[in-house]
Formats: sequence, C-alpha cells, structure tokens
Amino acid sequence: MNKPATIKDIARMLKISTSTVSRALRDATDVSNETKNAVKKLSEELNYQPNKFALSLQQKQTHTIGVLVPNLDYVLATMVKGIDEVALEAGYTVMVCQSNESFGREIVNTRRLMDSLVDGFIISVSSETKVFDHFKKIVDKGMPMVMFDRLIENVKMPSVRLDNKDGGLQATEHLLEQGYRRIAILAGPKNLGISNERMDGYLAALKKYKIKVDPDLIIHCDFNQDYAYIATKELLNMKKRPDAIFTISDRMAIGAMLAIKEKGLKMPTDIGLVGFNNEPVTKLVSPQISSVDQPAFELGKVAAKLFIESMHNNEDMSNVDEVLKPKLHIRESSLRNAAKNGRTK
Repeated sequence: MNKPATIKDIARMLKISTSTVSRALRDATDVSNETKNAVKKLSEELNYQPNKFALSLQQKQTHTIGVLVPNLDYVLATMVKGIDEVALEAGYTVMVCQSNESFGREIVNTRRLMDSLVDGFIISVSSETKVFDHFKKIVDKGMPMVMFDRLIENVKMPSVRLDNKDGGLQATEHLLEQGYRRIAILAGPKNLGISNERMDGYLAALKKYKIKVDPDLIIHCDFNQDYAYIATKELLNMKKRPDAIFTISDRMAIGAMLAIKEKGLKMPTDIGLVGFNNEPVTKLVSPQISSVDQPAFELGKVAAKLFIESMHNNEDMSNVDEVLKPKLHIRESSLRNAAKNGRTK
C-alpha cells in the first residue's frame, strides 16, 4: 500500500466494523481473542500507526509543552536547553515561541500554542507586557503553567527565578570594595521585575556603604547594546561622570564598553564595569568583563520539573517559588585595586 494503513483498511480486509478494530487495538474485553489476534497481526503486516492527533484528543493530552520566551539569546537559549532535557526524559516535546520583547506577539504566540493543543505552558514574559489577562485565561482553564526567569504579579502559579537582588548586591558591593564611589547603573525597563530586583540590590549596596543615591546615575533602557552605548555616552559626558558602571545584562555591558573605549578611558583604572549573565563574550573582549553568573541550564531544568509535577500532582502548587543563587565572576574590568598594585594590564 502506498498510503499509510488506516483502521478502515483493516476493517475492510477483515470484514468487521471499524469500531471493532478500534476496540481490538485497545484490547477491549468485549472483543474475542481470535478477533484481537487477527487485527493485531494484520496491523503489523500493514505497518499501521495510530493517529496520534486523534489519540491526543481522546486522552486530552499531547505531551507537548508550550514554551514562550522573550528571545533566544544565550541565557534564555540555555534555559530552554534545560527545559528540553527534562521534558525529553519525561516523554514530552517542547514547542518554543519567542515574543521578541513584543506584547502583541506574545499574545499571538500564546493563542497559536493553545491551538496546537499543548498540555500547558512554561513562560517568561516580554519586557512590554504590563497586563496579563492572556495568562489568567490559561490558569482559569486549569492548564498547568510555570513562570521562569521573568515573573508576573497577580497571577498565582509555580515559578522559578534567580535571586536578582542578591546578584545586583554582589556586583555593586564588589565595585565599592574596589574603591569606586560614583557608581552608575544601566537598568532595564521600569515595568520588568528582574530590572527592579537587580536595581534593588544596587540600592541596597549603596545604603550599606552609606553612599547617597544620585538619580542621574540611574538610567532605564532596553536590553540592547545600542541603547546602552548611547546611555553610557550620556553618563560619560556629565560634568561629574561616574567612576564605575553596573549593567544588568552583558549585552548592555558590551555597549557600555564601546562607549568607554571611544571616550579614551581605561578599565579598570579610569572606570570600572560589571555586567550580568556571564555570557561567553565577557571573556573574549579586552579587558575581560566581570559579570554575575546565573545557573541558566539548571533554572530551565527546575522549570520543566515544576511543570511535570503540576501535570501529575492534584495538590495546589501555585505558591511554589524556587529561587536559585547567582555568583559574581570577577575579571579585569573591575579590579582597580589589583591594577593599582600592578597585577593587571
């Protein structure tokens, strides 16, 4: 046969009804062993494969997880790899859509994943997202949903995240320990939780060292190298420029570095720089950039484990909140004390 065999083909060849074939394949008790054996033998000869889509409708499960992310940069791609590893081991397929930081695209992708009959969602919201009705509808339908990395307020669901405040605290405290006192921060969008949390860590470190907060040194911009470059140029043109900059992503740190070098300043002696995410690029530039590392692969694995547990757990897991710890990797861009002692370039 050129076309894949169907239940109708088996029924026609055995001269029985399609419903009998279907029940025989399910090993139903109301079908004789003789008929079951005949159906199974012929199905093997014809290489019959059940319609997985039809089965999924019948079982109300497709074993597919809809994963929605802002983009597939290094960090989020690493998180998705963690999700996929756990999903594969548990028999699930991962379907990934990226919003490109667009609220409208996030809504469209949510609908498309719903139309694809995913069993549930693992979601990291876009930087434009300020209302969450599209996610509330998913929760109201009783579908499992897990938030990771970027969380949302007013919608209760299992979540896994980084301790972003601690990461911001580690980065800023390191700069203060190196003798920097006029520290600027390139923060992300004001409505984004991870931006505010990392800035909270920055503010906590300044308070600890009794450094007065200067609003002119706090700049909110998108997670974008070009925006960070422009923002850094503005900072460096101030009458009293900063002596260090903490950026809440490494993409922003690269933009800041370009502006610093264009200005003719040297790192770490003239100005210090610390990024966030510890992407490979931080070790490929000169000087190498200090950066806060987050366990992205592990974070993705935890998100997938929470999802699978939600699928098979009748207990309410909406208050589960897993928090992973960051770690600062110190490199040349911020080691001013070592530079003064002649131990770095």
